Amino acid sequence: MRPMLATRGDHVPTGPDWVHEVKWDGMRVIVEVTGGRARLTSRNGNDVTSTFPELSTLALPDLVLDGEVVAFTDGRPDFGALATRLQRSGRGARMRAEVVPVTLLVFDLLRLGEQDLRGLPLSERRELLDSLHLGDDQVQVPPTYDDGQMLLEATRAQELEGIVSKRLASRYEEGVRSRSWLKFAHRSRTSWVVGGWRHETGSPARIGAVLVGEPTADGFRYRGRVGSGITGRTGVALKELLVARAADASPFDEELPRADALGTHWVRPEVVVDVESLGFSANGRLRQPSFRGVRVDLTPADLLTQSREADDA
Repeated sequence: MRPMLATRGDHVPTGPDWVHEVKWDGMRVIVEVTGGRARLTSRNGNDVTSTFPELSTLALPDLVLDGEVVAFTDGRPDFGALATRLQRSGRGARMRAEVVPVTLLVFDLLRLGEQDLRGLPLSERRELLDSLHLGDDQVQVPPTYDDGQMLLEATRAQELEGIVSKRLASRYEEGVRSRSWLKFAHRSRTSWVVGGWRHETGSPARIGAVLVGEPTADGFRYRGRVGSGITGRTGVALKELLVARAADASPFDEELPRADALGTHWVRPEVVVDVESLGFSANGRLRQPSFRGVRVDLTPADLLTQSREADDA
């Protein structure tokens, strides 16, 4: 099952037909609980249960939930901390769970027992979800709000990611990016595909920057070099991923500036990363980009699909 997706909105809707939620900085998952065992599936259909072993046994009835796995640092969502978990499974994930615990934040109920709820309006699905009284150290159901503009300003003041506004009458459209759900983000965070990497200046071992691009219908377009934010263990794990995908030539469908190409190790364009930036420069390069983490829940094909859907919106 693929999750329903939100479309980028241009203004926060008002009135009694809409409800508003905090946009959390985590990993979207569909959670299927059967006999007390939970199976977590990422938005592109990958089984990520072994990445979050502490969520594999939940004291819940048989059901299917839509939610987000979030890591908190000092009470705040921290995608960088979550990224360290996304690169671990099995024993490594169990060790990481002790250092970087996660919480499943649930915002939709898709099935309860044998009853498929996707055809019900969100208002009824949410009422059933609230009736389950979920809430412990592992699972939480965040509140919804009637005043979207107030929530948008509050999340901006608290430096959270943003909000999602949802039409109460909306049915659950599996795998669809719907205008019945609208997202409003405060920070410009986007996903890109790595096409190459460079060593840190003066270091023959550490990774210093990655070259990222955008899959488009016209080919793999270069979007710039990202160096900020690649530090410590994050850099070590990222380099391992990229070295395993070494390529003989640039995967970009254009000639790169000599300053970017010189000294770059090319890779197959398979690793998706999140980057925060100040948008684009006049030549289409990311402005002041900062690396935020690897997205094992996304593939380059997902980014191509998102690009097309954004153009259609």
